[in-house]
Amino acid sequence: MIFWVGITDTDWFERLSGEQPVEVNFWQPSGRVAFRALQPGGLFLFKLHHPRNFIVGGGWFVRYSALPASIAWKAFETKNGVGSVAELTTRVRKYSKDNSSPDPLIGCSILERPFFWSRDAWIDLSGRWAANIVRGRTFDTDVPADAALWAEVRDRLSTDPEERLYVPNLHDLDESAPRWTQEFLTRARLGQGTFRILVTEGYGRRCAMTGERTLPVLEAAHIRPYSESGPHRLSNGLLLRSDVHTLFDLGFLTVTDDYRIEVSKRIKAEYENGRDYYALHGKALANLPARLDERPSAQYLRWHNESRFRP
Repeated sequence: MIFWVGITDTDWFERLSGEQPVEVNFWQPSGRVAFRALQPGGLFLFKLHHPRNFIVGGGWFVRYSALPASIAWKAFETKNGVGSVAELTTRVRKYSKDNSSPDPLIGCSILERPFFWSRDAWIDLSGRWAANIVRGRTFDTDVPADAALWAEVRDRLSTDPEERLYVPNLHDLDESAPRWTQEFLTRARLGQGTFRILVTEGYGRRCAMTGERTLPVLEAAHIRPYSESGPHRLSNGLLLRSDVHTLFDLGFLTVTDDYRIEVSKRIKAEYENGRDYYALHGKALANLPARLDERPSAQYLRWHNESRFRP
């Protein structure tokens, strides 16, 4: 089994351990180098900066995305481990001196169900971690020394009732890792920020209806709202331009289960306008996720057609 140990600041860890969030953004100060060490469901552990050579917690990897700091803040807010977008930008510049952009691009490793160990559970890496490692490193349980570290991690997770329930095959995870990866995004109860990023990337950063590519105006829309039992799943999402998102939520627009757009007559009746939106009527969606199981579910689309659309 492959797992990753990434280096983080003590204040990032302490802030988030106090909040106990359901998801976190483990960011790096540059989006230029993609993170490819893990597949969805992979174990991502947190290590403090030298000289505090301890593993202090971790989480389950969902995906990597390179995003402007403002978008990362909009998706995760304090789950970025900071108190504001201004603080996030300041910290990025602290670690990337050449990044003068007002909205710097950062690398986001999105983690679900993070766990933060108490001080007595930290794993000491003294003598097992090279001082010149500044980002993190991969471990492989096929290597005896790495397997020994995994055994320490596994023992701590196995005493956590929530993690034992979440990963029922915890002691056999190394043997069943491929199956766990395949099932992870289906089984996991993803958070709102993770939903936003999965939808954004799943739709190729383009509005599903208009094809708009300007990232700051694109929003992840639930087809069936979360407040009405709609899950944070890519199959319950559409990436929409902000004005289109508003009309979709209000029921002035919908999508049929064959992925065609319908526009309500009530836009003109109530607002005496809507020409640009009526141009979308009857058109197929401009783009869809490549994977069939990530495309809008007929179940959720029918719910929107029947319960929200205003013909």
